[in-house]
Amino acid sequence: EEVLEKIEDLFSPKDLRGVSILITAGPTHEPIDPVRFITNPSSGKMGYALAKVAKRRGADVTLITGPTSLPPPQKGIETISVRTAEEMRKAVLDKGEACTVVIKAAAVSDYRPHVAHRQKLKKTDSRSTLDLERTVDILEELGKKKRGRILVGFAAETENLVAHAKKKLTEKNLDLIVVNDVTKPGAGFAADTNQVKILYATGEEKDLPLISKEEVSQQILDDVVKLLKQKKGT
Repeated sequence: EEVLEKIEDLFSPKDLRGVSILITAGPTHEPIDPVRFITNPSSGKMGYALAKVAKRRGADVTLITGPTSLPPPQKGIETISVRTAEEMRKAVLDKGEACTVVIKAAAVSDYRPHVAHRQKLKKTDSRSTLDLERTVDILEELGKKKRGRILVGFAAETENLVAHAKKKLTEKNLDLIVVNDVTKPGAGFAADTNQVKILYATGEEKDLPLISKEEVSQQILDDVVKLLKQKKGT
């Protein structure tokens, strides 16, 4: 696998050389008690593919990852493991300040238990209610202090893809957003493939067919390269 990756690296353009890219991946775990937590089915495969392809293309890559079963990325990618949304937020704000590009591919939990119990909750015969509170929106926070960096978001949707993605694109001050219908076979969580639509701040849209997540990563990074050239005026 290392030999094959080296071959891929040798034949990849180095159009991101010298560019620092922060990528987030995977889910977060929001603890209910020491043995239970709220999460989602994200495998981290999309974020890991982006990190791998960005590294091939010469970028200085930092990967902030929630809990996954994936093997560690190849050497040369700074990898920071986190568990909760708040841990991811702190890591992103700490590392993102020095990055030219931030790609938020992680499926960060929107809610967490209001109280994380220190001891395991015991079963009862009656119905139990879990009190939830919103987590801080990391992408929105980044958009408010963008300072010229390129910001890419992801949206996993089940309906009204374009409407929801456009709203997120505008509200979070993104340069582009990648949206997919997670109910489609081969395009949902844990798959090695994805079928996405890319929406741009300019109002343009691009549909991609069902392709591998590495191929989707190439398309996204092609767009990043174009945006970087536009900012430089070349």
